[in-house]
Amino acid sequence: DVQLQASGGGLVQAGGSLRLSCAASGFSFEDYAIGWFRQAPGKMREGVASIMSSDGSTYYADSVKGRFLISRDNAKNTVYLQMNSLKPEDTAVYYCAAKDSRVVISRYEYWGQGTQVTVSS
Repeated sequence: DVQLQASGGGLVQAGGSLRLSCAASGFSFEDYAIGWFRQAPGKMREGVASIMSSDGSTYYADSVKGRFLISRDNAKNTVYLQMNSLKPEDTAVYYCAAKDSRVVISRYEYWGQGTQVTVSS
């Protein structure tokens, strides 16, 4: 079975840090790009960061550039999201998702269950 297990969320004060983990199983992890998304109450889901499978190139939403860092460890089938200088507006449920890099036009087909991040002011 395909599984994406997001973990590492919690309650932190503004200015603090958290590291989220996304542990994958059941598919060829090294062939998949991994993205982190978040959804705050009453808001649409938004992409936060992603990392490619081939060259490890990364993408960040403008709102998190310079504060968040995405990385992957293919040996452990895990992607990390290091979140620094957290702000109250970062409060959301964070999800990781995977899409097949071998497909020219692919969509995020596998999704984790989400982990809550709450940043207090």
